[in-house]
Amino acid sequence: MQEQYCPKDIESYVQHYWQQQQTFKVTEDSGKEKYYCLSMFSYPSGRLHMGHVRNYTIGDVISRYQRMLGKNVLQPMGWDAFGLPAEGAAVKNKTAPAPWTYENIEHMKSQLKLLGFGYDWDREITTCKPDYYRWEQWFFTQLYQEGMVYKKNAAVNWCPHDLTVLANEQVVDGCCWRCDSKVERKEIPQWFIKITDYADQLLDDLDKLESWPEQVKTMQRNWIGRSTGVEISFDVVGSEEKLTVYTTRPDTFMGVTYVAVAVGHPLSLQVAATDPSLAEFVDQCRNTKVAEAEMATMEKKGMATGLFAIHPLNGEKVAIWVANFVLMDYGTGAVMAVPGHDQRDWEFATKYGLPVKAVILAADGCQADISQQAMTEKGVLFNSNEFDGLNHEDGCNAITDRLVSIGVGQKKVNYRLRDWGVSRQRYWGAPIPMITLQDGSVIPAPADQLPVILPEDVVMDGISSPIKADPRWAETRVNGFLGLRETDTFDTFMESSWYYARYTCPQYDQGMLDPAAANYWLPVDQYIGGIEHAIMHLMYFRFFHKLMRDAGFVDSDEPAKRLLCQGMVLADAFYYLGDNGQRVWVSPTDAIVERDDKGRIVKAVDSEGHQLVYAGMSKMSKSKNNGIDPQMMVEKYGADTVRLFMMFAAPAEMTLEWQESGVEGASRFLKRVWRLAFYHLEKGVPQPLVISDLNSSQKSLRRDLHKTIDKVTDDIGRRQAFNTAVAAIMELVNQLGRASQDTEQDRALMQEALLAVVRMLYPFTPHICFSLWKKLKGIGDIDSAPWPIAEQEAMVEASRLVIIQVNGKVRGKITVAADATERQVCQGATQEYLVAKYLEGVTVRNVIYVPGKLLNFVVG
Repeated sequence: MQEQYCPKDIESYVQHYWQQQQTFKVTEDSGKEKYYCLSMFSYPSGRLHMGHVRNYTIGDVISRYQRMLGKNVLQPMGWDAFGLPAEGAAVKNKTAPAPWTYENIEHMKSQLKLLGFGYDWDREITTCKPDYYRWEQWFFTQLYQEGMVYKKNAAVNWCPHDLTVLANEQVVDGCCWRCDSKVERKEIPQWFIKITDYADQLLDDLDKLESWPEQVKTMQRNWIGRSTGVEISFDVVGSEEKLTVYTTRPDTFMGVTYVAVAVGHPLSLQVAATDPSLAEFVDQCRNTKVAEAEMATMEKKGMATGLFAIHPLNGEKVAIWVANFVLMDYGTGAVMAVPGHDQRDWEFATKYGLPVKAVILAADGCQADISQQAMTEKGVLFNSNEFDGLNHEDGCNAITDRLVSIGVGQKKVNYRLRDWGVSRQRYWGAPIPMITLQDGSVIPAPADQLPVILPEDVVMDGISSPIKADPRWAETRVNGFLGLRETDTFDTFMESSWYYARYTCPQYDQGMLDPAAANYWLPVDQYIGGIEHAIMHLMYFRFFHKLMRDAGFVDSDEPAKRLLCQGMVLADAFYYLGDNGQRVWVSPTDAIVERDDKGRIVKAVDSEGHQLVYAGMSKMSKSKNNGIDPQMMVEKYGADTVRLFMMFAAPAEMTLEWQESGVEGASRFLKRVWRLAFYHLEKGVPQPLVISDLNSSQKSLRRDLHKTIDKVTDDIGRRQAFNTAVAAIMELVNQLGRASQDTEQDRALMQEALLAVVRMLYPFTPHICFSLWKKLKGIGDIDSAPWPIAEQEAMVEASRLVIIQVNGKVRGKITVAADATERQVCQGATQEYLVAKYLEGVTVRNVIYVPGKLLNFVVG
């Protein structure tokens, strides 16, 4: 064994060995408990970033640990390969998305291997390949036949200059990112899947996900937004039409002073057809995209329609207004406005001089001042005719019952969740497998035409989709009839909603899934990914699993038992002001910094002499040029060092601050472990440990060893507190470095401890541990070695150190038997010279004893 730790040589050898031995290849084995560990797969952008490294290291640590517990562990990897960035890169680099994507995959795959992640590469998935999206297309046709898919007009961002649809991220300040033309809102036909049919299941089954973060479950509950209320119909003066609204606050119904409708509401369009000013307002609002999150802060705008609705209970006429804060996609596209008790309604009413009426008393029973803002708290009804005096619940029930009894109200459950629009008007995605025949009828692509293959040898002009620009691609025949294929492609969330299941049978060609394999591995035991995926991906992921369950492919209700959301990786950010006054961001690896005695940055310059401004820690990003290249760090320190730092620097769910000094600290620790083993093995492998012959100091060290095993086991397995697990191992290694090595028993204990340390470190730093295990003569390869077991007998303390105080001040320490009584401890304490000195000539008024820890004599 060489004295110096050389990670590059070790890691290259071990990775080659794993590849040759197919160490991480797994198959179904009914005789072993399975464990499926999955990290969210990567978009092949070209290079890994530290967020990837953190995510995948967490997954690899868990997978290797579970493997050492004797489980059959599946840890796959693949590529979320469709998407808009590839189109932009293709235009910029004058290529097609496919070659750019495949080149990136190969490079990123080599980086993953460099980091030593234990993936079963035989299960690799690339979502842009036809053998994957074929089954996605097939499943879509089945959903269509089951009535779960439909097509309807929906609004998109439209560039009138380029005559193309823009994604939300391509709209900058309301203009096209390419030509700066003002973007319009345009309605075009799009495909939807009825996720709303599963709203109750998606909501109720959150209660089954006991090992998912509460934050994620709360976000999903709010996104589904189930509410119980009443749908109310208003008569419209001079019209046969009814105006329907939905409310969850029927207790405020007597405070309605106007009704607001969306610009796309049929009533709005009806009036706008003969009112030019309203038509202009409607057009203006329809070309302004409004996200629901912006509703609270946006400027409220509206116009009166000149129409009036009749309040069903008091017969009063209330004006009907068109308002920009009402969305046609939510509820009925109309709201009853109660400005006295809704802040949004109050702001609108105040702006346009509409009546504001209070009908709910404040908590103290007094009428609230609604001249400055709405009173939104629940309380007792007043100014509400026969409903006066009722509390919130009774008022809701009484008014609802009255509305139902006169035929203008209906109890209803509503959802914030809307059906999933899966159409994308871009090229680099899976073609939607639908065909429009010459007679206008729409049918799913027949099974013998699947997959509908996306051509990869194309020219990107940055404006139109190649498959939309090529009419020949769309032409097809079904049973002799001419038809045109759909030229929209799937939302990429489609691919990422079921990839986890395809990993269980990636080569299966008889169907979407092999039920036997899928039901052996599923559900996923541990899923790992960022909190930013809490709503969209994780909602569709759960929805798709339920669809596949109902199609008979899987038996489980949920796709993943446990979810871990890792925190972001932050890094120092530096810039200087260029000649044009713009910030020029400088990579932290190019910054030469000076720090004060507390480690704070006080000065920074770059290699060209620019004085740099330190902008603090921020999320690694291209825009601030503060990303750290994982490959560069691996080449400098080794993969094990990078992995260890990522797991030690912060709790997994918290943000991690990248500091190269921390990486250097991890490197020093691994060198210390290596040297400890080297000096131990210089004298050869010792004889087995004789536990009955251990002296007190050896027993103490062995007790600390097994306590560490117990703690690390709990930290990794139950708590997923990887940083404290590493800290405990580091503390133990420090103890071992100070331990006596004079006797054969000392060396035998060191051998036991090193074999345990190497196994505990293995999930974090597998390469160095693979090598040390061999050199320490561990049985077989460490990849198949069992996790160390904490011996209960070894952890029993025969004695304890008790601190002795007199009037709260430490005056001594004594070692007593672990089962010593308070009286025995007192006797031992009074025999200590210094303690006896402070007790001489005084009266002991009280004795405070914390068993096995502290004894305090209170004297006076």
